[in-house]
Amino acid sequence: MASEVAAQVRELVILSVSEESLHLSGRDPRKCRDSSLTYLLVALCYLALLIPAVPAPASQREYPPSVAPPEPITLPTPVVRTLPNGLQVLVVERHSLPVITLRLVVRAGPETDPPNLPGTAQFVASMFNEGTQSRSAMDIAQAIDSSGGTFDSDADWNSSFAELTVLADHTTLAFDLLADMAMHAAFAPADVERIRKQTLSALDVLHQDPSYLADAVITQVVLAGTPYGRAPDGTLAAVQRLRTQDLAAFYEREYLPENSVLAVVGDISAESAFQQAARSFGAWSAPLSSNQPGAAKPPLTRISNQAPPLSDPHQQSELASPAPSGRRILIIDKPDAVQTEIRVADVGVPRSSPDYLALTLANQILGGPASNRLFSDLRGEHGLTYSASSDLNCYLTAGTWVAKTSTRTGETAKAVERVLDEMKRMRSRPITVPELQQAVDYLIGHQALDFETSAGIAGQFLDLMTHQLGLDTWSKYPAALRQLSPDDVWQATRRYLDPDRATIVLVGNAAAFQKDMKKLGGVGVIPISDLDLGSPTLEKAEGGH
Repeated sequence: MASEVAAQVRELVILSVSEESLHLSGRDPRKCRDSSLTYLLVALCYLALLIPAVPAPASQREYPPSVAPPEPITLPTPVVRTLPNGLQVLVVERHSLPVITLRLVVRAGPETDPPNLPGTAQFVASMFNEGTQSRSAMDIAQAIDSSGGTFDSDADWNSSFAELTVLADHTTLAFDLLADMAMHAAFAPADVERIRKQTLSALDVLHQDPSYLADAVITQVVLAGTPYGRAPDGTLAAVQRLRTQDLAAFYEREYLPENSVLAVVGDISAESAFQQAARSFGAWSAPLSSNQPGAAKPPLTRISNQAPPLSDPHQQSELASPAPSGRRILIIDKPDAVQTEIRVADVGVPRSSPDYLALTLANQILGGPASNRLFSDLRGEHGLTYSASSDLNCYLTAGTWVAKTSTRTGETAKAVERVLDEMKRMRSRPITVPELQQAVDYLIGHQALDFETSAGIAGQFLDLMTHQLGLDTWSKYPAALRQLSPDDVWQATRRYLDPDRATIVLVGNAAAFQKDMKKLGGVGVIPISDLDLGSPTLEKAEGGH
């Protein structure tokens, strides 16, 4: 057929003779030329259809080009000074945009909550921009808005923070505002009640969310007996009990200059930043009540610019709860649920553990972003879920390693078994070189995203200071990852990942799968109406509401 089309093309070309010869034959040259071009285009279309039908030799086929390993980014070098009052100030110059970010971190999070008042740290952090002794909440909001700024505050394990980002020509205002909020919190009754109502409303919604409950319960069960084995957001009952005096007492005990770090990142020189910090925060001092005999004082921590020496990888933190003697299963019974939230966890490591990097790579392979074993099995091979992942949560003195997924109620037992099987495979089969390389490339490539904004830069360096790590840790991160071998990662995995000693938390309709779960271990059931995240047993006291 190709030869026939080629012959037709030649014929059309011959028909396209010169205008002079067409005149001699008495034909209209324009009509003939239009007709010839039409036939020529039709013939070319035929040829185009024929070309894909002829396969190219294997040696000539095109494949996607191989992707080079990501290049490590060049990180800025922070400068740190300590003010006479003990406040550490970290500065990173970044002149690419006329923006400056101030982030103040207090080394106290939910782990420092009074035992009977979980959620105190979170409540105090929420009050950060709710008024000072000289500015109302509206005054603060208008000042931030007029400077083109944004504000955020929150509390997480081991730290509470307030972050203010403004245009660089409002730098002085930013320092004054943040210092006023940190040093002169008012806790006005009307503002406290407004935040209380907002917090209670949010908790009421969260406590009906199976995913939130599964995350909260698995952490409290695995880290029971440690400061992390509590509800960081608080409970309805605890928030209702909180008094203004409780908030002020926490603030006076924890919000101290010697217990805080101020990061300044953006379009400002280091010397100017230190001068501004000294001017605005220099008068900050501990309140008299916190200096009274018997007052609880937070431990003072100071870091060097070098990473700390490695400790025995088998040594457990003094606060880390021991691994359970056998598999434990806890079901939060929600009879109206049509799917089950699944969490399977082992005790992890503190952030400073020498096994942190190896376990970070292992977690990436098991259930990290991009491709991972859990997703490939549960979603790709068995169609049990839309999502399957794992989290390596590392705090100052303890940690967890949690596999996470959800599935329709009838497939709960099968999904749990698939998760356990993948955890067993991580222990029994060595990590492959391609798996390790893909994990390393992803983590190195993703690092650039963590440092792409002033707020991101501040957060990353403050994270190092919170966990008492050297400020050169992130610069060494790519090389440290690439030095790990598949066997290094596998051996670290085998030390901590043990599905036979794991804790399993399920939130769903217990009647549909409780019997099947008994085949996997001892089962406990708590009706969702009896769940109390503020209780050590996770159950409401008899007669409680």
